[in-house]
Amino acid sequence: MTHRKLEQHEIEKALNQLNTEASEDWAIEDEKLIKTFKFKDFQQAFGFMAMSALYAEKQDHHPEWFNVYNKVSIQLTTHDVSGISQKDFDLAEKMEAFASNL
Repeated sequence: MTHRKLEQHEIEKALNQLNTEASEDWAIEDEKLIKTFKFKDFQQAFGFMAMSALYAEKQDHHPEWFNVYNKVSIQLTTHDVSGISQKDFDLAEKMEAFASNL
């Protein structure tokens, strides 16, 4: 499936939908979809990253992320369209599902 860079109004609509379904922590910063997840401990954070990494590899869409102990900071952007695409919101939704199952 070919993806395209979303227009600002599309990003705002998708962000509102994601935050309604999730925890309202997703935001747009520097043309990236961002969130910091906080887990009980490092083991949960690492489990989340492992599940997310396996899914991301299958989708050929890899997050920019940073982990310190129980926190995982995520930045999503679609490099081949130089901005945010539906792929970023799809991955964000999946990450929310992984985090809620821990």
